[in-house]
Amino acid sequence: MQWFSSAKWFDLGAVFGIPPVEWLYAAVAVVASYLILSGLLRICVARLGRIAAKTSTHFDDIVVDVLDRTHRLTIVMASLLIGTEFIDLSAKLDSRISHLWFLVVGFQMALWVNHGVSVWTHRRLTSAAATAHNPVITTMMSWMLRALLWSVLLLAVLANMGVNITAFVASLGVGGVAVALAVQSILSDLFASLAIGLDKPFEIGDFIVFNDVAGSIEHIGLKTTRIRSLSGEQIVCSNTELLKNTIHNYKRMSERRIVFAFGVTYDAKPEQLKEVPQIVKAAVESAGNTRFDRAHFKQFGESSLDFEVVYYVTDPSFNLYMDIQQTINLDLMTGLAERGMDFAFPTRTLYVVGDAADQAQEDEPSKSTRPRVRAVGTASAPLKG
Repeated sequence: MQWFSSAKWFDLGAVFGIPPVEWLYAAVAVVASYLILSGLLRICVARLGRIAAKTSTHFDDIVVDVLDRTHRLTIVMASLLIGTEFIDLSAKLDSRISHLWFLVVGFQMALWVNHGVSVWTHRRLTSAAATAHNPVITTMMSWMLRALLWSVLLLAVLANMGVNITAFVASLGVGGVAVALAVQSILSDLFASLAIGLDKPFEIGDFIVFNDVAGSIEHIGLKTTRIRSLSGEQIVCSNTELLKNTIHNYKRMSERRIVFAFGVTYDAKPEQLKEVPQIVKAAVESAGNTRFDRAHFKQFGESSLDFEVVYYVTDPSFNLYMDIQQTINLDLMTGLAERGMDFAFPTRTLYVVGDAADQAQEDEPSKSTRPRVRAVGTASAPLKG
């Protein structure tokens, strides 16, 4: 046992320059610090969780979730750094320990903020009110916050370690300009996506029409927007090209203005024509979900007396509009038939005329005659002599 009690073995100064009693104090401090920090964290999370359960806001829930995700390695590193306070270190090592403290605390704060952004993004996109939030804006804000967070952390760590970050930031600016020029089209779509998110010309579920494309918005991405067309296929359009067009958004239409025309035959009497607007008004109002505007004898057509009707459907549904128009058309047919009027259709009238020479030839039966025909009209229809 003489080697065990040897001062040379027990005194580690020859190897580390630190007495063993300091190592012992440091080890105890490390273990105690880890237990205390872990216990305090659990107590804080439990109490804050009980408080958050009684409130209707989501901010305290996010705080509890963020604290509960504290990295165990951070607690271990903090405990080790606390243990170094019981060891007599040189001034040089003390400065490095302070840098380590900054790195550990900064890294953990970055992890908290990063996880908080993730939780906020997930709640915003999956909550019951997710349709009220634009997913593009939410996603872009999440990316920007994360990029800003880790950039600031990196620059702060480098500055704390004595690195001159001025030249580094300047080089990043020049590199950013070069990258922006290289990916100009992608950035154009990206900012167009941001414009869609801020201005909200349409949202997911809206029915839009532009150029020869008509369909419902399925997805608004950072580069493209996906539209489900009426024929069933998915149309993928870049955000930049989409915003260059005039977009008709039918989902936000509160009511639908309808204009239609019809004509009656020329044999209708003026008294009958005066009754037509009232027939139209009764048909429109009896259809339901409508607001009558006007019905007028508009003009004398080539083969009809033309009427123009304007009314509003108070519901934007297209199928409902078609049902209403069908009902109005049937009521018009019934109303006009009851008053002895017919719908006009294109007609052609043929007039057979003769001259004096033809009359002279009629006195000579032996000679054949051929009448001259003059056609008046525009379309095929039953002939009138």
